[in-house]
Amino acid sequence: MGKPPISPENQPPLHRSDADDEDENVKQLNECSSFYLSLQDCLIKTNRNWKSCQAEVQALKSCSERRKSGQRK
Repeated sequence: MGKPPISPENQPPLHRSDADDEDENVKQLNECSSFYLSLQDCLIKTNRNWKSCQAEVQALKSCSERRKSGQRK
């Protein structure tokens, strides 16, 4: 007699400040933010299957490494 699963339409809304904080964190990624968001989308679509999202993981990693090497100059 457990509770039925919550469908996306019936989920409580995300606390607004939490969403704003997450947006700020993504913005700090600058040019890598699109890679991060692509990875998040992939993980959602594949039920958090990291193996299925390796192309996105590698793209984010490469972007992050390029960004770090650019900051050292």
